[in-house]
Amino acid sequence: MICRRRSGRLVQGGLAALIGGALMLAACSGGEEDAARSAQIEGGEQFVALVEEARGAMGEGNLPQAGGLLDQAFALEPENPALWVEIARLRYRGGEHVPALEAAQKAVELGPQSPLALHLRGQMVRDAHGLADALPWFEAAHVAAPDDTEILADLAATLGDLGRYKDMLAEVRKLADIDPKHPKVHYLQAILAARGNKPILARALLERSGMLARNVPAALLLDALIDLDQASYDSASQKLAALRDRQPGNVRVMELHALALRGGGREEELIRQFEVRARSLDASPYLLELLGRAHEKLGDRAAAAPYLDRAQQGRIRALLVLASTEQGRAVLPAPTKQLRRMIADDDLRGAARLANSLRRQFPGSADVHSLVGDVGLAVNDPEQALELYKTAAKIRRPWPLTKRIITAYRMSGDNAAADTLLVRHLAGEPANAEAVLMLAERSAEAQDWLRVAVLLDYAIELGAGNDPVLLTLRAAAARGLEKPEEAQAFAAQANALRPSGFAPAAEE
Repeated sequence: MICRRRSGRLVQGGLAALIGGALMLAACSGGEEDAARSAQIEGGEQFVALVEEARGAMGEGNLPQAGGLLDQAFALEPENPALWVEIARLRYRGGEHVPALEAAQKAVELGPQSPLALHLRGQMVRDAHGLADALPWFEAAHVAAPDDTEILADLAATLGDLGRYKDMLAEVRKLADIDPKHPKVHYLQAILAARGNKPILARALLERSGMLARNVPAALLLDALIDLDQASYDSASQKLAALRDRQPGNVRVMELHALALRGGGREEELIRQFEVRARSLDASPYLLELLGRAHEKLGDRAAAAPYLDRAQQGRIRALLVLASTEQGRAVLPAPTKQLRRMIADDDLRGAARLANSLRRQFPGSADVHSLVGDVGLAVNDPEQALELYKTAAKIRRPWPLTKRIITAYRMSGDNAAADTLLVRHLAGEPANAEAVLMLAERSAEAQDWLRVAVLLDYAIELGAGNDPVLLTLRAAAARGLEKPEEAQAFAAQANALRPSGFAPAAEE
């Protein structure tokens, strides 16, 4: 199968490809909406009142007050699992991620059938180990509390992100039976419609959810994706620009905004907004290509060439853990930007001193462990980086952290561990096209061309068919499988995506 551009659109693979695997989880795991807590608290009347009041204080951002209330609840029922669930949430909100994990584990130990404890553990397992590992926790929580709507929403979302859409639909119907007015009923139905490339139905369901009217970020994102699919680029651009203001560190939103600007023919604005970011050495090939094409459209091929050249090099092999320009990551906290500036200036000793100081100051922060691990990689100490990354990964293991762990394993000579982690991450995040391509590249090194072809065809279905690196590798797989016509077709498509003036991909 060769993926072709949809007539009149820049989007390849349709709305389902745009959505990827993270959108449902963004709406079902709290975030800015701060979703309602699952299950009712069990315990004495005074204990329940204290925990409920602590929940309210956390919702308002008053963490010291919440801590004091939980201290009082602890004095009454120190072994109540609901108490330790809220302690875990409080610690997490306060940046004490490692102690939060310990509290969540204690909640499960104290209440192995507690839906509150099981649900929280499922959310934390999902963040650290992926969807597949989290699913049994959500299923256990659902068994413990079959009428709990928040557990059902997370269960349905996880099934959908794993590609089990029929099972997802069944859980959404259960949710509708329990609470037909629950906003996530229509939101999750909108996701299913969008994945089925039914944008009109998806938008109607999204509006019925009420989440657009409340400006829930995940709903706003889905709304913008529907605009992109319908080639309503100006509308999508406005919505994505507003989302960027609210979530300046969201790379997905940033790249979609750039896509919308290019689709709407607003190349000058695209260049003005994203050129500084694209100059960073860790800018994605996708953003680089958009910038290059924008310059090319304006007739400045000299300006376009460096961006398109970098884009065609694909992912950076020597992983850059620190951005080279402050503007590239201007939304980061001051200590993080200071560390990155030190690395860019080759002040490795100063970076190491600052990193160790942060680690002493915030010993329970997963973010700090990850950041100090970055410094370990920068100073060519992969063993130290791995030790720190593994601690961070117990709390959250997003794809960027997984890539850095893989790099650290390879730097230390443990390719088997790197490959195992890559496969595990893909099992937990099956819609990650970059991970699929990375695994295909490893398979190509072993000349396992059938596996390469299967993986890359899947990546194309996910919407990655405009990547010249992917198409060139797919052509190589076809040659390895002795399918010359197919190889020629993929090679021709890869060459068509290259700017004129660059050498075409080699046929052998």
